[in-house]
Amino acid sequence: MTRASRSDLHREGLLDPPGSPELSHDGTGRVRLRFLPLERDVRVPPGVTVFDAASWNGIAIDSTCGGHGTCKKCRVRITSGSVPVSRLDARCFTAEELRDGWRLACMAAAVNDVSVEVPPLSTRPKAATVGVGRQVILRPAIQKRYVELSEPSLQDQRPDLDRVLDALDDLELRADLHALRRLPGVLRSADFKVTAVVVDDVLVDVEPGDTTARRFALAYDLGTTTVVATLLDTSTGTPAAVASMLNKQQPFGADVITRISATMLDPSALGRLRTLAQETLSALSAEVCAEAEVDPGEVYEVALAGNATMTALVLGIDPEPLGVAPFVMSTASWPAVKASDLGLSLHPAAPAVVFPALGAYVGGDIVAGMLASGMDRDKRLRLFIDVGTNCEIVLGDGERIIATAAPAGPAFEGGAIRCGMRAADGAIEVVKLSDDDVGVQVIGDVEPLGLCGSGLVDAVAELVRVGLLDSSGRLLSPEDAKEIAPGLADRFRTVGAERVFVLSWRGIEAAESVYLSQRDVRELQFAKAAIATGWTLLLEEFGIAPGEVQQVLLAGSFGSYLSPASAVRIGLVPKLSVLRIVSAGNVAGEGAKMALLSMQERAGAAALLREVRYLELSDRPDFNDRFVDMLAFPG
Repeated sequence: MTRASRSDLHREGLLDPPGSPELSHDGTGRVRLRFLPLERDVRVPPGVTVFDAASWNGIAIDSTCGGHGTCKKCRVRITSGSVPVSRLDARCFTAEELRDGWRLACMAAAVNDVSVEVPPLSTRPKAATVGVGRQVILRPAIQKRYVELSEPSLQDQRPDLDRVLDALDDLELRADLHALRRLPGVLRSADFKVTAVVVDDVLVDVEPGDTTARRFALAYDLGTTTVVATLLDTSTGTPAAVASMLNKQQPFGADVITRISATMLDPSALGRLRTLAQETLSALSAEVCAEAEVDPGEVYEVALAGNATMTALVLGIDPEPLGVAPFVMSTASWPAVKASDLGLSLHPAAPAVVFPALGAYVGGDIVAGMLASGMDRDKRLRLFIDVGTNCEIVLGDGERIIATAAPAGPAFEGGAIRCGMRAADGAIEVVKLSDDDVGVQVIGDVEPLGLCGSGLVDAVAELVRVGLLDSSGRLLSPEDAKEIAPGLADRFRTVGAERVFVLSWRGIEAAESVYLSQRDVRELQFAKAAIATGWTLLLEEFGIAPGEVQQVLLAGSFGSYLSPASAVRIGLVPKLSVLRIVSAGNVAGEGAKMALLSMQERAGAAALLREVRYLELSDRPDFNDRFVDMLAFPG
């Protein structure tokens, strides 16, 4: 096969100009990718590769190198929209294939809306790509062995269990009671031709015939706001279905503190919160099993990553000690838990892997995130920030790892913001100011109804950039604004006695419109100052300057949609090139997937408890002074 020549590609305008960066976008806006033939639409920040966008959303693309461009297996076809040809593409495809839209998914940066055709997996992989470019060798706890046993006789009166275990003599197993209950009937109805189902070192079931091709597990990211479930085919390491929904505990408050307070004020609240969390998990399990046409009884194991409070609540453990000094967990590592303890109707003997926690405010979701991002393996100096109501921050270089938590408040999720709302249809998620206009991007492409967290950060960053918001966080008066940006001055109004900046008019009155208020700016200032204080103190513990950080990972659902340029402009992250600031996606869910696909990775998660040092900020005498220093926006 003749590869495309560089001159031909330049002539046809397919190849990136020599020396140009792959990401030339200014870091604002979102792009939409439609994956075919699944007809799945996803939204990601510009510059995210097609491979990562697929991975974050549970769409399997062939790869054995973890998205580093060396295996050349992640071949996809761009059916609409444009993706420039990378240098690796030119070596991998013919000129005709390139003209037809073929690209390597790991090299294809999505900088505009595209449709992508993903070929089916051609082979049964021995490894899966999960997390942040992590290659995981498939060694799941779930095993299935098909055996044909000799029938009992007067000369061979071995117990049924011994007969099965003797056929599996390379494994040292114990039997679950559920398996023993089924054993006599299944063996005889299947003429002693059965499949033994093993999870770790436990025989959990015997099934008639050969069912070795069907073995599934379920990974949960149990968030305070949103819960995500991924059904995994553990034989291939690929997701069979993904679903998410709001945590049904929402009526009890938007953050962990309000939910802990609810249990302190009303003894019956703990039971109700547990029920609501379990109903959320159960509804998601039903949805993904139905979508993938999997019988719930074929789901043999579960992994759950959640913060310390959410994990305690779903298991029915009193969370009060987590919410009051000295902030004590009931346990760091959990004893044996079954899926049924989480309210799940899956295989009756399915165990649940519950991620351990480092502290009351650095929970199992962050341990899962560290596992997925390789914080204990990557030798680069990396800063991991999970932005939310409680912001967890981790700094590591592969040898040392320090973690802390900062009380950011609800601003990033639209809480305590005058026109704030969650990232749903109608939420302004991107803001861009010109000399005389405000450009907004709205989720769902509908009329703006409010402002979500990424839009809030963008709005403040843009006002700082233009000079309409000073370093102290004060919105200018209309008179002062006229001297800087006359075309925008009319957007400075008052609602009640408070100065506001109108982002999107709805009628002629500011109060009826979507606006940013002075108090909103203060809420964001407090949140970003808490986070910046956290990572500044971690850097000082390491004895390094902010400019020495080689990569910042923005984790979690909000971090995935936060503009790196805006985050730098307001001082939320160190002042670095935006190319060093990476959206990491739902790394908590990715870590849960890794624990189900590899026993080795599961052991790695447990080892993190010994390797990570937790830094408590609440008892530092210098925290308040440092916090005040971080309130100002960078000049």
